[in-house]
Amino acid sequence: MPKTGIANLPLHGGKAPRWLFRRMVSLSQAVTDVILLEYGKKELLRKLSNPFWFQALACVLAWDWHSSGATTVTCGALKEAINPEKHGLAIVGGKGKASKKTLEQIDAIGELLNISSSKQATFKYASRMAAKIDNAAIQDGHSLYHHSFIFTEDGLWSVIQQGMNEKTNYARRYHWFSDRFRSYICEPNNEILGEKRQPAVLNMTSVDSVNAQKISVDLVNDHPRHLRGDWALLTKHCHQHTLDQWISPHVPQLPVPCLDMPRTLNWRKMQEIYDVQPRNYEELIALRGVGPSTIRALALIADLVYNQKASWMDPIKYTFAHGGKDGVPYPVDKPTMDESTEILHMAVAQAEIGEKEKLRALQSLHAFSRSE
Repeated sequence: MPKTGIANLPLHGGKAPRWLFRRMVSLSQAVTDVILLEYGKKELLRKLSNPFWFQALACVLAWDWHSSGATTVTCGALKEAINPEKHGLAIVGGKGKASKKTLEQIDAIGELLNISSSKQATFKYASRMAAKIDNAAIQDGHSLYHHSFIFTEDGLWSVIQQGMNEKTNYARRYHWFSDRFRSYICEPNNEILGEKRQPAVLNMTSVDSVNAQKISVDLVNDHPRHLRGDWALLTKHCHQHTLDQWISPHVPQLPVPCLDMPRTLNWRKMQEIYDVQPRNYEELIALRGVGPSTIRALALIADLVYNQKASWMDPIKYTFAHGGKDGVPYPVDKPTMDESTEILHMAVAQAEIGEKEKLRALQSLHAFSRSE
């Protein structure tokens, strides 16, 4: 699973001007229509799950090329542009409070499109697990605040979500695609895009964390009093600063804070997990109330007590067509943006009545322009 390249996504204040967002919706609708007509729904989801294509789309829509808002506003424009009944797919969720409505919106659109209850359940599980994985199983200091879930009536889905590091004011964007991933707990992300690679990130979805996953499951399936003993032993050692000596041979120059055990654990929750007896790590992660502290504590105990090491490798992995809303690299050219939208709309309309050569001409023009 290749992850290469860097994009800066700093926090920018303000919101999209109404005149710009209106044009973004119109242009994104035209782009969506062309892709759906020419390539179909699967290809649209595949493109949206590619962070570089998505970044280019944000630039085409004249948003900031490197702003964290490139994610939230572009997803917002696509959400308004896509008509579930017309296109056979939908985008739900969004930024902040809107993300909390994802599951109920899946139900509402599922009913609208006559999607089976089993597919709706699959979509809701995928939405919840993607958020849980990127917020807890991958601990890179970025807390999720945006979650967009895209799904089709025939069962495909994609996730675009973003987390913010409050200390640096930089964001990371996480992409998922159902056609590309095979497991929620083994390198499930299609791509992860962010500012830079960090020296120490607990990544329990790495293939190198498989043994630590197994030990974590064994720990919670054993009586909580045994886990409590291990936890107390390590927190005591942590106060004595003995972890410094242990970790330095394994991860040179790794700061001690990344190994800090949680100050406390919810032992009532640990008893509840013990009563459930999860069969594997995915079932453990999926349990409500299993968050970053629990995952981190289990990983450290598996590592330091049972010598089953988790991965500390960071799993992380641009183009202006019409300017940017902050005037970078130049102010938005409104007439040209409107003209581009109109050309695409006309091409789609003509193609729908049988004149696909118009789209072929656009593709040839695009290929020619790239060769210049």
